[in-house]
Amino acid sequence: MKARPVDSRNPLPLHAQVEQRLRELIAQPSYQDGLLLPDELTLAAQFGVSRGTVRAAILRLVAQGLLTRRSGVGTQVRQQAAESAISAWRSLTQEMSAKGILVQTFRAECRQCPASAAAAAALMVEVGTPLWRLDRLRGWDETPVLNSRSWFHPRLNLRGTEDFQRPLYEVLEEASGVVADSAHEEFLAVAADARMAKRLGVTAGSPLLLRRHVVRDRGSRSFEFAEVHYVSTRYTLSIELHRGE
Repeated sequence: MKARPVDSRNPLPLHAQVEQRLRELIAQPSYQDGLLLPDELTLAAQFGVSRGTVRAAILRLVAQGLLTRRSGVGTQVRQQAAESAISAWRSLTQEMSAKGILVQTFRAECRQCPASAAAAAALMVEVGTPLWRLDRLRGWDETPVLNSRSWFHPRLNLRGTEDFQRPLYEVLEEASGVVADSAHEEFLAVAADARMAKRLGVTAGSPLLLRRHVVRDRGSRSFEFAEVHYVSTRYTLSIELHRGE
């Protein structure tokens, strides 16, 4: 059950080769039956790569719902199907917790700012209207994975003192009574500018996934506009589709 080392002559990037090797490893019956994977240092030695490369590959498989990590237990093949972030109103904390990942918040700031043109258009207010803006830098295993910026409609009457360490839509419902009912999502591939690169701990020009969404209440009124930048090598967003009748 020893993992195959990566091939230095293979043009495929090391992290991609390691992910392939892990997929081969976890396809073995013993791991499908619940056997714990070797620790990161052991896998790094077997693959002939750094521990960081192994960790990044494991986290990608965790995000894809193939593996689960539990503190004090280890890493195992995930037995049940993973829930898509698009298919249910859940916070990142709850979504990752279901996959055995403890989300960390490295930076959180909520303050009033003049509405940007994009936020104003999404929330149907005038450009420059004072809005509460929530900025959060989040990730896991001491590594930043995403930076989110949310703008909230004035009718929510937020105070800026809400506990945004908790699941976002639970906090908004308690504070204002608004219930998230639907959303419009947009996904783009972008390059990290100098500011975002420094914040996320990547080099300028690195590929990022930009997710923009407008969240609406039960009356179809927009109340949140958000832009979330993900480090594409540390997070995979999956969408499950079903054919209608």
